[in-house]
Amino acid sequence: MLSLPSARSLLTACRRTILSPVQPSPLVNPLFIQSRFKSQLAPRRIHFIKRHKGVLPIPTGGSIKGTTLAFGDWGIRIRENGARLSARQLTAAEEVIKRKLKIVKGARTWMRVFPDVPVCIKGNETRMGKGKGSFEFWATRVAPGRVLFEIGGVAVREELAREALRLACDKLPVMCEFITRDTPPRLGNLVLTPEEAIKTPETVATSTPSASS
Repeated sequence: MLSLPSARSLLTACRRTILSPVQPSPLVNPLFIQSRFKSQLAPRRIHFIKRHKGVLPIPTGGSIKGTTLAFGDWGIRIRENGARLSARQLTAAEEVIKRKLKIVKGARTWMRVFPDVPVCIKGNETRMGKGKGSFEFWATRVAPGRVLFEIGGVAVREELAREALRLACDKLPVMCEFITRDTPPRLGNLVLTPEEAIKTPETVATSTPSASS
């Protein structure tokens, strides 16, 4: 017959497995497990906490992606050259829009950009060298003509939408313009309007009524 272990030995083995403290892996970087609140605009996972400063994106290839509305009926987009917007500025603008649209049941707000670029700053009057500065805040690089916020979900009056987006523009360090579904796209600082049909001589002759004698 097989000998069964006693209840005391089974309980001891289970205690060793359950109560043993989990040792953190020495390969895990503490920067990767920072606490992130739900309302905080920050990426969930990052590979490197420090990154190059980079340059603002410029649509040199003729791309008009992100310059028109995609979800809502009203929105704002950058009117001047691109800029770097911080997470605090975007959060302040979004809170103003939601506070203004609180009276409209079912109204939604979409943010078309997200701050995923870490910005590091060194102290004033610091000597050169000794590495990059410490992490300060999250930001995003926005190209000229990029849509920032959209409003929709339900039928929102244009006057209310203009007022909410105007208050949001006051929180941003760039000049923005109010756009609708019919607003043409932008290519940098150039607004692309639909080309007019070129009338050929045959079309003109066909459309002109013949003179009756």
